Amino acid sequence: MKAGTITRISGPIVKAKGVTGAGLYDVVKVGAARLIGEIIRLEGDTATIQIYEDNTMMRVGEPVECEGGPLSVLLGPGLIGSIYDGIQRPLPALKTLSGPMLSPGIEGEALDIKKKWHFVPALGVGDPIGPGLSFGAVQESPSVLHRLLFDASAPADTAAWVATEGDYTITQALVRSSDGKEYAAASRWPVRKARAFSAKLVPTEPLVTGLRVIDVLFPVAKGGCAAIPGGFGTGKTMTQHAIAKWCDADIIVYIGCGERGNEMTEVLTEFPQLIDPRTGRSLMERTILIANTSNMPVAAREVSIYTGITIAEYYRDMGYHVAVMADSTSRWAEALRELSGRLEEMPAEEGFPAYLPTRLAEFYERGGMVTTFENKKGSVTIIGAVSPPGGDFSEPVTQHTKRFIRCFWALDRDLANARHYPAISWNDSYSEYADDLMVFWDGIDPSWRTLRAKTMDILKRERRLAEIVRLIGPDALPDEQRLVLITAELLKNGFLQQSSFDTVDMYCLPARQTLILDCILAFHESAENAMRAGVPLPKIAAMPLRSKIMRLKSTISNENLEKGRDVLQEIRQAFAQLGAGTERTVAS
Repeated sequence: MKAGTITRISGPIVKAKGVTGAGLYDVVKVGAARLIGEIIRLEGDTATIQIYEDNTMMRVGEPVECEGGPLSVLLGPGLIGSIYDGIQRPLPALKTLSGPMLSPGIEGEALDIKKKWHFVPALGVGDPIGPGLSFGAVQESPSVLHRLLFDASAPADTAAWVATEGDYTITQALVRSSDGKEYAAASRWPVRKARAFSAKLVPTEPLVTGLRVIDVLFPVAKGGCAAIPGGFGTGKTMTQHAIAKWCDADIIVYIGCGERGNEMTEVLTEFPQLIDPRTGRSLMERTILIANTSNMPVAAREVSIYTGITIAEYYRDMGYHVAVMADSTSRWAEALRELSGRLEEMPAEEGFPAYLPTRLAEFYERGGMVTTFENKKGSVTIIGAVSPPGGDFSEPVTQHTKRFIRCFWALDRDLANARHYPAISWNDSYSEYADDLMVFWDGIDPSWRTLRAKTMDILKRERRLAEIVRLIGPDALPDEQRLVLITAELLKNGFLQQSSFDTVDMYCLPARQTLILDCILAFHESAENAMRAGVPLPKIAAMPLRSKIMRLKSTISNENLEKGRDVLQEIRQAFAQLGAGTERTVAS
């Protein structure tokens, strides 16, 4: 394969002539510093290349060498707990080589090729070899058993030799087929190519996040796709942090795509210190971080989400449920816009390329609940943050994203300014997964659908009444409408708002979520009945029970639901006594 020479440089976009035998999306080493790049356009022997590193001081005439294959990630034991940049270079290892600032052309092994892992074989001589079948396992971390699989390109064959149980590096052969092909623990996969599976399933199991506003009102299914749009300071990153810590996914892949350096620093320093509530160990034992900050080259930002989703699919194929946090897809779209401009392509809405919807669709469609080739169930759930300029949800990235997702958690600046977190607007958010998750919720609380519908109805009525209250005040409203305002306050402050600093309130199991909601709606229903019986609203509003219900989120723990059921009984008894007292007053 003949090397070419640089003929034009336009930021991270370089043109080279004389590159023969290359293919579209092949990896190239560009310039004297041998920077990593990717061919994105071919015209004869002229290649247009996007470079994934800082190419300052690069000159026309420097050499370009094609590697003969697409950009791929190295998959195998050692991914868990790793911190990579957008093209899977290990940042901690590179820091020891070049210091805090990465030197151009610096490379490092994505996985430790010297470390030995204890291999336990899962097949013997004569057993079949084929796509997606397992040939062994290693204990990657105390929380993750790494199942070694033949990838989708493995031809159907039989095993002629299998390594015995013992310690091996990821490059040592563990299986040899009858035609002489060898398989090791590590393999490569192109990042832009989705990994194969046996069948795609309708997601029917929720991703339990522990956040009440999400799990009850706007749930996302395992294998589903959700977006968190919001302006600066509304809590996108904070919400993703909470979901990453508390959700019941087996593996977390966190992609910092074009975010500010201080935000990624917070992630890198906090995640190792967070304790996994399920195991009591470090959250990093089931987490992979990809850090591609806003000061890094835009081309690497563009490819970083493909790196993350490919790693997620790899663990999905083992039968794990993986949650991908992409923060944020707006920065990724901005990288597309900048690269498109340098390629002199015709711009579409707000300067974004015309293929923006296609790229968004390709990304979100790689999520899903699937059946693997070994008939196991695995999923990739994608939660993408969107950063619309000025919080304008009508801008192209937000609007196109809504076409390819079924769960929309709109963040509200007014809620964030009022320190109401999560600042997810119950007026602008929606979820289309609710009907698919009915079987799960019926096993938790058969009344979930009714509770959810009543809650949404009260919140919608409160929104309409709020406009009237601004004009004439609450005292001018009839008692029935004033009761709606009181119940809405209980819902907002006693249910939807959640404190990450309260050890009891920071995580809420589904059974506790519906119990708290049941108490609030029982108060509302009992109050309506009492008012029909002649009890005045001021007497109901003055009940000490009201403040007790407001504090339920901090007083009822996940382990002590009986206390909540006692409160539910107390509500009914208190209103029964209130009604009896009113009847005695009327009789006298």
